[in-house]
Amino acid sequence: MAEEERDMIRAIVRGFSRAIILWLTSQKPISGYSIIKEIERLTGQKFYAGIIYPLLYELEKNGYISGEWAERGRRRIKYYSITEKGAKLLNQLRQRFEMPVKEVLNDLIKGNS
Repeated sequence: MAEEERDMIRAIVRGFSRAIILWLTSQKPISGYSIIKEIERLTGQKFYAGIIYPLLYELEKNGYISGEWAERGRRRIKYYSITEKGAKLLNQLRQRFEMPVKEVLNDLIKGNS
């Protein structure tokens, strides 16, 4: 795969990062590290802390997610959860992706031409 193709794929996946983070935090409280690993698993793209943590801070600052610190042995880990405001935004995103974007995404996934 050419470098410009990799860059294009990476940009598209990163464009969905905030939506994926909202969805992940709606499932259960989740740490930043676990978010990174789960996004990598879901997208097949390598993500770094320098990409994800600024998004987490932005979403938290704007009230879409909230973080709570927990003690795990000698470590403190911050777990993120979606807020009511974040859940409303996630629902708005779901509505936007219903039709016709949903058909386009399904076609992209299935590879129909």
